[in-house]
Order: sequence, then C-alpha cells, then structure tokens
Amino acid sequence: MTATLDWLGCATFRLDLGSIVVLLDAYLDRVPSAPEVGVGVDDIETADWILVGHSHFDHVYGAERIAARTGATIIGSYETVRIMHAQGIPEEQLLAVAGGECIRLSEDVSVEVFPSQHSCVWSHGQMSESDEVCIGDLGLTIQEQQARMAELAAHFGKLGDDVIAHLRISAQGARGDGGALVFLLDTPEGSLLYQDTSGHWSGIMRDLRPDVAILAAAGRGNVDGEPIQGSLAQFMARQVDLVRPRRLILSHHDDWMPGFSRPIEVDPIREAIARTQPRTELIELEYASAYPLFEDL
Repeated sequence: MTATLDWLGCATFRLDLGSIVVLLDAYLDRVPSAPEVGVGVDDIETADWILVGHSHFDHVYGAERIAARTGATIIGSYETVRIMHAQGIPEEQLLAVAGGECIRLSEDVSVEVFPSQHSCVWSHGQMSESDEVCIGDLGLTIQEQQARMAELAAHFGKLGDDVIAHLRISAQGARGDGGALVFLLDTPEGSLLYQDTSGHWSGIMRDLRPDVAILAAAGRGNVDGEPIQGSLAQFMARQVDLVRPRRLILSHHDDWMPGFSRPIEVDPIREAIARTQPRTELIELEYASAYPLFEDL
C-alpha cells in the first residue's frame, strides 16, 4: 500500500502506512472561527500510535480521547505523558521520551526521537507575516520569557468568548511546552521527518537527511535557543538547507486560532527555499487530501 498523509489542520497529520496508522499530534477540535478541516476527534476510528511534538494544547488536546477509543500508544515528552496519564490513559498506552530513543512501531516501521526547540512564541502577540523581518529579543532569561508569555495569555483573553471557552476546555495543566521533540520515521517507502513548532538545534537537524520533511512554518523561529534575526521565510530556508529533504510539507501554517494565528503566505517561503535548496519540492496540502507521501521520489 502507498503511504498517504492527511493534513488535519494546525500541525496535526494522519499517516497511513497500510500496516499501521500513525497520528502526528492530535489537535482536531478547535475554535469555531477557525477554518473547517472536516475531521474531528470523533471521526478518528483507527490509530496505532500518536506522536506528540510538545505539550501545548494545540498539539496534545484530543490525544487522550483518541487513545481511549482506539487503544493507540502515545509517544511524547515526560510532560505530555504526565498530563495524558492524568486524563486517564493507562501506563501501557504511554511512552515517555526525551530524545535519543529509537522505537519499533511495526515490523517494518521505526521512529527515532530527537530533542528540539519551541518557537519563540513569547516574542509576539500575533504571528508575523512570512516575509516580515524580526530582530532583537536576544539573550532573555527564562524569567523574562515567562513574563512575556503572561502578557500573551492576557492577549488570548481578549480574543472573544469562543476562544476563552475553547482555552478552558482544552487546558490540561501542561507545564510550559514540556520539551519540544522531532521525529524521524523510517518506512519501507522512505523516511519522514516531523516537526510541529518552528525551532531546532542546528547540530541535530543537519545530520538527519529525510526523504520528506514536515516543518512548522509559523511564529518566530528559534535557532539554538535564540530567536531568528530575520523573517520566517529565512528561517524556513535555513532549516531546509540543514535537512535537505527531497520533498517539503508545511505544518502549523493555517489560521488555527484567528486573532493570534494567521494564514501564512507561502510564496516568500517558497522563494527563499528556492534560493538555498532549489532541488527541494515544496508541496502545499489541502485538508484531508490523502497525499501519496513518497510517490515519484
């Protein structure tokens, strides 16, 4: 069977490998004002594994209900596993990782886990355009970043009743992002790198070399612990130059929470990547399109 990939909004994907179904993040039920994806948590009837990139609600919320219904095993940070256990998921369906692990998902599919970085979400009240240059904010302490995050939380409270209600429902008590991770899946058809937030450790990314990469394209990029001095498009080009995939798919770039997020303009990203890695094919997915992931590679 040909491997297919469904983008289900934000940074959530469904990877159907024939022998197994792997969810990449699990955030499906979102605010009513966000674009309609056409697939909700209650529509997921089959899943063997759920790989969660970090512990924020827009990545992990929904994983508990899917795991309870399907019996899927959740792989995530120790914080993700803690909050999933608090939501009633039994220990045998939880696998905590921090980076450095290799996990057998089936007879012919495995995944390696690597530590990563979260985007510098503390640096902005609304996501910038993809070609907007952002500078400064270097060298901030964790206390200064947390103060900025408190300001962002106050901004969320001004986005309307629907957003406030959604934030209350989806709040699961995560302590920060829980430690961002990236996953490198090895399948019979090819390798896939999955990243769900715009940050990385350069020394890790440069050695991965997947056939296909899913890279987050939203917010202020984080390079080795500091915010990108430049635009999101430049950050994406830098990542692609490190990873050098044959095919690139974007994540986290739709308007998943209007008032904070924005639909990311892809053309500046495409142009920046073309200058650094012209051999990388950038694919723009529609929601739930069952894209043949490794076809013609």
